[in-house]
Amino acid sequence: MASDYVRRFPVGAELTTDGTHFRVWAPIRSRVEVVPEAGPPIELTREPDGYFSGFAAGIGDGARYRLQLDGGSSLFPDPASRFQPSGPHGPSQVVDHTRFEWTDAGWPGITDEGQVLYEMHIGTFTPEGTFAAAAARLPQLAELGVTAVEVMPVADFPGHFGWGYDGTCLFAPTRLYGAPDDFRRFVDAAHALGLGVILDVVYNHFGPDGNYIREFAPQFLSTVHKTEWGEPFNFDGPDSGPVREFFIANAAYWVEEFHIDGLRLDATQAIYDDSPTHILTEIARRARAAAGRRTIYVMGENEPQDANLVRPPENGGCGLDAIWNDDLHHAARVALSGKNEGYFMDYSGTPQELVSAAKYGFLYQGQQYRWHNRRRGRPAFDIPRHRFVAFLENHDQVANSGRGHRVNQLTSPARFRALTAYLLLIPSTPMLFQGQEYASTRPFLYFADHHPELAALVFNGRREAMRRFRSQAGPDGMSLIPDPADPKTFERSKLDPAERDSRPEWLALHADLLKLRKTDPAFRSAVVDGAVLSASAFVLRFFVPAGGDRLLVVNLGRDLHLDPAPEPLLAPPDVDAHWHPIWSSEAPKYGGQGTAPLDTDDNWQIPGEAAVVLAARPLTRPT
Repeated sequence: MASDYVRRFPVGAELTTDGTHFRVWAPIRSRVEVVPEAGPPIELTREPDGYFSGFAAGIGDGARYRLQLDGGSSLFPDPASRFQPSGPHGPSQVVDHTRFEWTDAGWPGITDEGQVLYEMHIGTFTPEGTFAAAAARLPQLAELGVTAVEVMPVADFPGHFGWGYDGTCLFAPTRLYGAPDDFRRFVDAAHALGLGVILDVVYNHFGPDGNYIREFAPQFLSTVHKTEWGEPFNFDGPDSGPVREFFIANAAYWVEEFHIDGLRLDATQAIYDDSPTHILTEIARRARAAAGRRTIYVMGENEPQDANLVRPPENGGCGLDAIWNDDLHHAARVALSGKNEGYFMDYSGTPQELVSAAKYGFLYQGQQYRWHNRRRGRPAFDIPRHRFVAFLENHDQVANSGRGHRVNQLTSPARFRALTAYLLLIPSTPMLFQGQEYASTRPFLYFADHHPELAALVFNGRREAMRRFRSQAGPDGMSLIPDPADPKTFERSKLDPAERDSRPEWLALHADLLKLRKTDPAFRSAVVDGAVLSASAFVLRFFVPAGGDRLLVVNLGRDLHLDPAPEPLLAPPDVDAHWHPIWSSEAPKYGGQGTAPLDTDDNWQIPGEAAVVLAARPLTRPT
């Protein structure tokens, strides 16, 4: 049976009708045995390339096991375990993925255009912090106008809480949020509501605790490249073939066995590969193949903002669908808070920056960048605007505010409403962070449950990172940084459902803007231009070939009387027309004070701290 079995994935335990087939890469070992909790050990057969494999007739669904190496006294979890019921240090468990009854046979997947993303951390999205509890709240997101949820990493990690970026068991959904079928049930529920699910995956490093890969294959880690988090993976050195195979299979595994609709690739600048075909290209290709007829969405985070990630491979790119746009966030954050310390130092938050971000995506496309003391980015004028993921908040940026404050707590409500309109109407793909849709006041802090020695190192590292911000570098600022290992830090970061229920004006703002984005053809226009109107105001014009242009006027300062107004983008499409407000961030239903006409006989009267959408209407002339 073992010699005839054709595996679905190259590593891990795969259940068959007659038992379980095991395969592991352990090139430094001469003997590998599967040691079940019940029953005698099963010795695996060594293959020529360092793999060990074998079939165990007596091991079935739910069986727990460990691996013994060269007859040693220590037992280890499977590096490709499908579930770790007691965490990364405990036994692995065989999982029958076929027992789950999917109801999404007609689900087509998600495309690269038209998405509205929503980033969530399962452990803090609800008070319960489980897949089941999160699934129960998905209807609220679908009703809001979200099209896909982006789930922060779920690969298992040690401790009782964490962000998930220190995962060590990359094939095992963490037991903290539920069983593997609970994650499948979450995805199935999302699809029933018309929501896609994108999974955040970390292919640049293992977490520092619970990682036993060196016991099997130290060749897994690069001896040439380095990252700020530790040793990166060996994608281009000697013996890199099985390493590449592991991660390519991992991407396909989530798509195939969990019906995931896409991947968010964390910190791709730390994924080093000098091979002829970059590992990211192969991951994207294999994930798409695993999806079959479904379409999936693969995006990358890349701190240097390398636009080649979203160019096709034949043009020197990696073939991803989208890339995060930190430039837009940084400019908007400075505009809202007035602070440009730390890594915000290269941004002024001016109307020019916001206009350019809407028109061109990245602000830095090869210019000198003081924060890194080198040039940042590369030309990206040919990249379609929907391939840039835009946001005012994400997990990193909220946590890096020291107190974990949300953007709405760093500015006035009116300014936040105005830039929310900007975010949700520009051509980029917008992304909301959990709770942003109702201006949550719950912090999102950095939390990680480690053993005491590692916890102390992590806490000190966190404080050193925050010293990059001048306002936080002193004793007062340092005193505000919570201990990541304190359970209270984790509990404080959980969203409060009652707060959502008490803030209907913010929900209405987001829902109405997303409806406008979806239903008004102007906000699907590929032709957008913009102009600066003052030191705090700007206009974007969305051109529609058959008529129906729209203006988005944003003023983050005080009331502005624009007279004269020598800006052609403000001209109506016909001399017998004028611009009429059709949506305003100052509408009373959103907590605003109302909006008077902007295009008047006394030239332009632009309200302060407001965003207004205007459409052309015929002039009413006196008879």
